[in-house]
Amino acid sequence: MAVGAAVRSRVRLRVIGTVQGVGFRPYVYRLATELGLSGSVLNDERGVLIEAEGDPAAVAALVARLGPEAPPLAAIERVEQQALSARRESGFRILASQGAGESDAPVSPDTATCDDCLAELFDPRDRRHRYPFINCTNCGPRFTIVRGVPYDRPLTTMAAFVMCEACRREYDDPLDRRFHAQPNACPHCGPQLSLLDREGGVVARREDALQSAVQALKEGAIVAVKGVGGFHLACLASDEQATAALRARKHREDKPFALMAQDVQTARELIELGEREEEFLLGRERPIVIARRRPGASVADAVAPRSRDLGVMLPYAPVHHLLLADVGEALVMTSGNVSDEPIAYRDGDALARLAGIAEQFLLHDRPIETRTDDSVLRAVKLRGAPLLIRRSRGWVPSAMGLPLEATHPVLACGAELKSTFCLLKGTRAWVSHHIGDLENYETLRSFTEGIEHFQRLFSVRPELIAHDLHPEYLSTKYALEREDVELIAVQHHHAHLAACLAEHGQRGPAAAAIYDGTGYGPDGTIWGGELLVGGLEGFERAGHLWPVRLPGGGQAVREPWRMACAWLLEAVGPSEPPQTIAAEVPEGAWEDVQRLATTGMASPMTTSMGRLFDAVAALCGLRLRVNYEGQAAAELEAACAPNELEFYPLHVARSPSGVRLDARATVRAVLDDRRAGEAVGRIAARFHNAVASATASALMLAAADRDIDLVVLSGGSFQNRVLLERVSANLRHAGLKVLVPIRLPPNDGGIAYGQAAVACALTAEKPAPRRPGGCGS
Repeated sequence: MAVGAAVRSRVRLRVIGTVQGVGFRPYVYRLATELGLSGSVLNDERGVLIEAEGDPAAVAALVARLGPEAPPLAAIERVEQQALSARRESGFRILASQGAGESDAPVSPDTATCDDCLAELFDPRDRRHRYPFINCTNCGPRFTIVRGVPYDRPLTTMAAFVMCEACRREYDDPLDRRFHAQPNACPHCGPQLSLLDREGGVVARREDALQSAVQALKEGAIVAVKGVGGFHLACLASDEQATAALRARKHREDKPFALMAQDVQTARELIELGEREEEFLLGRERPIVIARRRPGASVADAVAPRSRDLGVMLPYAPVHHLLLADVGEALVMTSGNVSDEPIAYRDGDALARLAGIAEQFLLHDRPIETRTDDSVLRAVKLRGAPLLIRRSRGWVPSAMGLPLEATHPVLACGAELKSTFCLLKGTRAWVSHHIGDLENYETLRSFTEGIEHFQRLFSVRPELIAHDLHPEYLSTKYALEREDVELIAVQHHHAHLAACLAEHGQRGPAAAAIYDGTGYGPDGTIWGGELLVGGLEGFERAGHLWPVRLPGGGQAVREPWRMACAWLLEAVGPSEPPQTIAAEVPEGAWEDVQRLATTGMASPMTTSMGRLFDAVAALCGLRLRVNYEGQAAAELEAACAPNELEFYPLHVARSPSGVRLDARATVRAVLDDRRAGEAVGRIAARFHNAVASATASALMLAAADRDIDLVVLSGGSFQNRVLLERVSANLRHAGLKVLVPIRLPPNDGGIAYGQAAVACALTAEKPAPRRPGGCGS
């Protein structure tokens, strides 16, 4: 070293996490420049690579500040550091992206329009005033437009839009918040709106298209609106005629429509917003938040028939902000599909499938690469996190961790309803967006195309495929058709248990109540009210709900009165139909169903907690037939009297097969109270109290027998806020540690992640599999 030369140090920093497309490189550039460092920063297939050189204290400051001061959309998993020899170069540069190796760089979720962009959107002096596609590094589309990594414009659906000189200057300026914002555009060079009629004829373009759509909505029309991840069907939320027409044309008999409110103040006029609900509404994910409908809310009856709640979201795309501001009141913003189909996301497909529903189509010419539904959640007491009902836009494709490292890449195919899939590599698990119910060709195609897209995006070539035990699930059949992989069958309720454990960084053991509608048991019966003890590697069945027949199989799921018949047959023996049911079923049908349940013909045994809720809803006269999955249970929960403290008997007893929850006395008590004219709200609450108390007692027994203090609550029945809160409170009061799903839904949307965790645990020490076959769990 020359006499008097300053001491310099140089480091290479590998930043792993969601650090592409979130303004991380310009952030590093500004920080390094501020600290007087030389070097470079670039994107590559693994994340961000930094080389920094200068005064050792300044280099140390860069390392220390890298995470705490990162951009809001960045999520750093770890920083790998390597010392290098100093080069004594000058200046700090942002280099072109490299993408030669295998991709290992997470992709950012789509993010709601930021405050800076909103200010520009409504500023008449700004060159992007009222531009429906305004965005910057801190907001806008990501996952729905990306085709590959590194996340650069040529690998997005913005590739065809050539930036004008003004946009290019912003894009190239490291000090500008639009530096390397891949969707960057303006009215001169970017995507544009157009309004079409249902025959595909152009009605108007650009600003005129928006104004014409606003006018149509005000006049009572239904407009299909192309957003970030697909199409919505929109109309005035207060318009009884329009909402009724939308419900009829969409063939959606009862399921509530989602609403979009202009701002929090408007949302407060629709729903009762607590602090947490407001926080969730304003989150950058912009989910649909389910909350209690405010008395006197200006919402048509057809929006949410027979529901005390409403699902409300705030605008998350610039076009939404403009529509809501110009219309001046809340809009229905429901999925752009016919009931049970996946949402439309391509223009031609939307015109073909939605022409019988919408009068006009507000389109834009930026293609959507991946269809993505809105996420749905509700607030729950006892913890600050939301109860996710559907995890999709805003969260996907953020990676989830695992409490162990996968030795082989895994694909988990999930279940049949609320379908998702999961890819696993190393310690990262990518749970897909909500696909839907795998019951038709379009949804199944969306499932298979989604798997192919994720495999390309995250460079995962599965060696293991995990699937449900149920042989008739289409997700299982897909798994069985894959070649050159090892198959691992994972029992449905074990996957629920594993998913909850893994997201909390636990491997088990834990005692668990896994309650849902249907899950194929290893004994060939239909499980659904299960007490399990186990962990990722395996489980034992520690108990279950009293088994009854499922008369008519799938027909009993669609007609809860059949489950009332089956439960009454167990509880009181052959009987006449209760008054609440007799007038609503065909003559002789009750006797036919009793005969099925008695003989067992077409009536498999089930321990389903979901079907018990169905039976009680039918006995209360709330719902004899359902139009969507979980409807009867949801309406029973909604009916609960909030201050009712009494509960029905629900016996918890030990048996040779474990703890058994015997609900026969519960059903008799429901029937007696109903015949005595007791209010349905009190009956519903007493039933919920009974299930909560018995569940907590049964879990305490199972945990005490095995000296375990960790318990898990999961499965679709724990979407029920009343049940979840009351069971959790009872268990915590007893000193047990309670885990519930937080980052994933408790329903089947979390099954794939649980399957992946089980597969990872079962094969942790195995050599690389390259043979067909299966192994059970």
